[in-house]
Amino acid sequence: MTQRVRAAVFRPDDGRLDDAVELLESLGATPVRDAMLAVEPTGNAAREDADYAILTSKTGVELVAETGWDRTGVSVCAIGESTADALREHGYEVDLVPAEFSSKGLVGALTDAVDGARVEVARSDHGSAVLTDGLEDAGAYVHETVLYRLVRPPEAGVSAERAADGELEAALFTSSLTVEHFLEAATARGVREDAIAGLNDAVVGCIGEPTARTAERHGVDVDVVPDEASFDALAAAVVEEAAPSRHD
Repeated sequence: MTQRVRAAVFRPDDGRLDDAVELLESLGATPVRDAMLAVEPTGNAAREDADYAILTSKTGVELVAETGWDRTGVSVCAIGESTADALREHGYEVDLVPAEFSSKGLVGALTDAVDGARVEVARSDHGSAVLTDGLEDAGAYVHETVLYRLVRPPEAGVSAERAADGELEAALFTSSLTVEHFLEAATARGVREDAIAGLNDAVVGCIGEPTARTAERHGVDVDVVPDEASFDALAAAVVEEAAPSRHD
């Protein structure tokens, strides 16, 4: 008899966690809810006088849309299809989505176009310097607006205890920050080493190579990095990888 895969999911508890739980259940897994990120808006507004504007997340899109951001005359770039879809849902046309859904991929796509251009980067306080440094190296005048801060909820960490007790078959990390917050929560609960060991006995999936590198740098073995940088692809790949090995 096949045992249901117990999968830790770390999405923010703002609707995305509920959606992730529903998806995992539809795939036959048992979700372990443990939000590792909470969004704190700064109240800052993205600039409207740039030649290019870069949005890196659905959350960022929602916040700029709330301010009534006017992109007239601005070329809008999105990292990832989920960000692009969010822009379109809010009535913004998307001019560029790089083939590689990462800061490096976007820099590569814009390098030949931004020399002397004004580029607005609107994102969280944990954005990678790879993006801003790369654009400046390409000759752009870069301005960064921090739209929101990402913090660890004080109650986070139930999944770390479950991992330490050998009660997880899978874990789904969606960013480097979810990895770091998981480990911080494990440390706060006194189970860091056992939690890492538990992850290494499970199937660990990461969205994107940067997230995978962060996990591996901290001693976490990564088993799955889907070609498509989306939670749907991550969940499907991780559950498929974990399910065959779980038997009573």
